[in-house]
Amino acid sequence: MSDFVNAPAAERPAIDGSSVPLSARTSRSKGEPRFPGGPQADPAGSHFERRIRSFQPRRSRVTTGQADALERLWPRWGMDIDGQGLVDLPELFGNTNPVVLEIGFGMGEATAQMAAAAPDVNILAVDVHTPGQGNLLNLAEQNGLSNVRVGNGDAIILLREMLTPDALDGLRVYFPDPWPKKRHHKRRLIQPAFLSLAATRLRPGAVVHCATDWEPYAEQMLDVLSAHPDFENTQAEGGFAARPAFRPLTRFEGQGLDKGHVVNDLLFRRVPHRQP
Repeated sequence: MSDFVNAPAAERPAIDGSSVPLSARTSRSKGEPRFPGGPQADPAGSHFERRIRSFQPRRSRVTTGQADALERLWPRWGMDIDGQGLVDLPELFGNTNPVVLEIGFGMGEATAQMAAAAPDVNILAVDVHTPGQGNLLNLAEQNGLSNVRVGNGDAIILLREMLTPDALDGLRVYFPDPWPKKRHHKRRLIQPAFLSLAATRLRPGAVVHCATDWEPYAEQMLDVLSAHPDFENTQAEGGFAARPAFRPLTRFEGQGLDKGHVVNDLLFRRVPHRQP
């Protein structure tokens, strides 16, 4: 066993080497939440049908600062996606500013940078990675970002069950899991059915912005978006877009570029509603 497991509960080291008073977080009984008052392990539970998911929850250690942020800030800035009621976005953010949904934000650095650069745009950032949720909450507090809310759970359930038509002014999907094996392509997020669902929640003129460093997935995204009747390419000549200045260069992206990966951005606009 590791030293972390064998150390007394009050003295187990954090990732950064500091001593962490874990108390109830490590001595909890089965079914007890990992972070009291924080994100639930499976907020939607068994309320909805089983389906192929585009994400796979990752278990990794949570630092002292991330755990503290989850316990202190989740009740104020966090939201469990349980599918049990509609979200009042003006109430959630405390204003009527435009709302952009970001699906999958990693550790949240890019999200925080975009929120700081556009304080009049609200960002509802959704992920299932607990350390990333805690890190983004930390960044929001440290930088005074009142326009960030963190959603925990399945974005499909959020779109389908908890948002009203035309609720969103944008959708961002940056570096989603490419599911490179052919038998796993059905797990990719950007599919016709997903776009049809997203279109019902995006107001006309709203932009879907995707980015990936996996070229075969980029080509599939381009094909699917180009063929969908509810979206049009913002590039007059079609094809991919240059990385817009508002999307920060992330560490993950930088590592990919260092390895020779090609990063492609796609910017598609929601077209006006078709008349019946």
